[in-house]
Parts: sequence; C-alpha cells; structure tokens
Amino acid sequence: MNTLNRQKTGPIEHYERQGQGDYEVVLLHGIGSNALSFKSLIDELPKSWRLIAWNAPGYGNSEPLKNDWPVAKDYAFALKNFFKKIQLKSPIIVGHSLGALIATSFAANYPEHVSKLLLASPALGYSQSRNESLLPKAQERIDELELLGVKDFAKTRSIRLVANPDKHPKIVSKVTTEMMRINAAGYIQAVKMLSSGELLKDALKLKCQTDVIVGTEDVITTPESSLKAHESLKSVVLSNFTELQGVGHAIYQQDPKNFAKSLIATAMSGTLLTSIG
Repeated sequence: MNTLNRQKTGPIEHYERQGQGDYEVVLLHGIGSNALSFKSLIDELPKSWRLIAWNAPGYGNSEPLKNDWPVAKDYAFALKNFFKKIQLKSPIIVGHSLGALIATSFAANYPEHVSKLLLASPALGYSQSRNESLLPKAQERIDELELLGVKDFAKTRSIRLVANPDKHPKIVSKVTTEMMRINAAGYIQAVKMLSSGELLKDALKLKCQTDVIVGTEDVITTPESSLKAHESLKSVVLSNFTELQGVGHAIYQQDPKNFAKSLIATAMSGTLLTSIG
C-alpha cells in the first residue's frame, strides 16, 4: 500500500504513494529538481496520507508545454488538468522554489481545487514581461547550462543548495543526482517562467491558508525573501512562517524530518511563527 509507484497520466509523469484518505498532498519540485527528490520526505510522512509528486512539464518523462515562453498560469493549467485525470479535488499543495510559483498561481486561479498551501523556499519571480529580452540573471542560467552541459551544470550549482556542503556530502550527492536528471528544454522553459513570475501579485488573490517555510542558511531564496512572501500573504489569508535552522535551499532534502513536522502542522492547522532545529 505504501509503495511509491511511477505513473504516466496524460502528458504528466508522477510518483504516487497510496493512502487511506486522511489527507491528499501534492508535491511540486523546483527548477533544478524532479519528483524523485521528495523520496526522503515521503518516507517521513504519515502512511495514511495519499502523496503525489509530479514531474512538471518538461521534466522527467512529462511532456513540455507547447509555448516557448510559458508563464506560471500555464503550468497551473497543466496541474488542473492533471488533477482532473487522477481525480484529485482539493488537496494540500506543497511547492518548493519554482514549484511555489506554480502552486500560488494554481490556488489563485483555481481556489476550489486546493485546501491549503505550503510554500517552501518560495521563488518570487522577476515580474518580467514576455515582450522584453530575457533578464540577464535569467539568461545567465541558460548560458551556463548550454556551456557546461547538464552534468557539469548540476555539479556547479547543486553545492550552493546545501548549507555547509562539506559536512553533508551525501546530501550534496543526492541533490546533484536529481539535478542531473533535468532536460535542457524543460529547464529553459522553466527559467523563462521564473523570469515572468509574480508570486507576490498572485498571493493577493489567495483564499486558502498558505504557510511559508525556509532554511536559515538559504542563499537562493533567502529567509528575508520568504518573510516578504509571508508578510504579503498574511494580509489576505491565514499564514504561518517557519524557519528550519542550519538548512539551505534544498530544504526538504537536507532536513526531511523537520520539514515533515512542518507539513503535518500545516495539515493540522494553527497560527504560529516558529523556528525548528
């Protein structure tokens, strides 16, 4: 019953662990990762929960989106169709980094299909118009990928995602392995979506509880940036803010046990500013 099964439903590949109906949780990975990165977290979550980790369009064996420069709403629409195919109604959605942009857009546009959100190390997006040339900080990601190739690109970038990487070589290795699975075309689409993303704007449209969690040592989406998201959210919805001590951007991979505790707290609800670890 608790086996993690790979499935392909329509254009989306995903991994699912069946539960007994207590909670349904959907896990959305970030720009340099994939569904399998959630394995350690899934092992920490209650066995009664139904858990679904998708590979976003263009990742794993999921088909890419048709438009060259998609926006968060395009990924959200793909997620909505995916929910319909696997008969999900209103699960809790966990979005990490770029996945937080997708989760927030989804909840803003389809509020009836989500019960709660947990935004982990949320990427806020660069609020760029698609009528402009790609911003330098976004173009640099693409240039680096094309110059180095996927494997060396992953080795170069993954070390920044783990706090104190010299002390955690196994975690760095796991993060690197998952980043090596990216497809260049899917990654480039995701970079463009990140560039046009507007999480803070979408957050103002939310109607469900939306909690935020970040590692204190995150240098990609810093605690200050995540707190900014929380401050925006709490003006319109219930929002809890949690920091995991000594953890970097790869938050659920570096500290799956405490991340699981925070997700369980979101499921059980409550209002608290907390620090764990």
